[in-house]
Amino acid sequence: MNNSPIKNDVLIIGSGPAGYTAAIYAARANLKPHLVSGLEPGGQLTITTDVENYPGFGDTIQGPWLMEQMQEQAIKVGTIFHNDIVTSVDFAKTPFISKTDSGKEFNSKSIIIATGAQARWLNLESENRFKGFGISACATCDGFFFKDQKVAVIGGGNSAVEEALFLTKFASKVILIHRRDTLRAEKILQERLFQNKKVEIIWNNKVVEFVGDTNPQTLKSIVIENTQNNSKSSLDVSGAFIAIGHDPATSLFKNKLDMDSENYIITKPDSTETSVKGVFAAGDVKDKIYRQAVTAAGMGCMAALEAEKFISEVD
Repeated sequence: MNNSPIKNDVLIIGSGPAGYTAAIYAARANLKPHLVSGLEPGGQLTITTDVENYPGFGDTIQGPWLMEQMQEQAIKVGTIFHNDIVTSVDFAKTPFISKTDSGKEFNSKSIIIATGAQARWLNLESENRFKGFGISACATCDGFFFKDQKVAVIGGGNSAVEEALFLTKFASKVILIHRRDTLRAEKILQERLFQNKKVEIIWNNKVVEFVGDTNPQTLKSIVIENTQNNSKSSLDVSGAFIAIGHDPATSLFKNKLDMDSENYIITKPDSTETSVKGVFAAGDVKDKIYRQAVTAAGMGCMAALEAEKFISEVD
């Protein structure tokens, strides 16, 4: 195997909508991008079943299919694809050096980071069974499917309260389950929640099991346990939204790029440029507000255009 460094204009790390879109734009700008797909090629959309909010499709599409299409398009226009994981980066000088799990080394004039974020899950065995079949971590994506049904939201911070309020537009009833007796969410959000007639709050309880049918896979109820006296009870719900936060995949870039208190990469206003010139970040790795496939794709496009401009100025 030839172990000499792969010299390139643009290296894209990560492969969700942001990474693939960056690759499409960079390839069409003749930058011959290399893309390292990471642990989960396609990102969070590969565990999303029905997608109804991506523009251009009249019919419901599947998340994994959309990612396959984006990958195919990126390769067709000239992206060089590596099914590998970047394990170290050096942004101290240009060209930037990245090394991968399989032993490759890239020397890149610019880098686009699109490593995404993962929703935090409860990590229950029964949770995995019903992910995408009643259990979700995104009300904006999946709330619509629960019209006139009873759903639960698990969590107590801003995102949990926002998800619960959003779900009241569709669901007949929203039950917020929190392990403590007070919420961490902003007061104004709490007031809105307490005033909403569709919302019921169950305090001092945690979810211990999800129960449902296997053929077809459907969530029917959740088992909760009182955190004070350990008594258990069951709630009939069609959907459960886990809203206990997200973790951006940024450990690789710690102390190398400016990040906020939650480890999201900070970029310049109206730009994808990070604290290091020539390094750009797109998608959920820098966005904790919108977290949509379409906004991630838009940022991927921005990053590629900014990388192209950066390269033309330094070459």
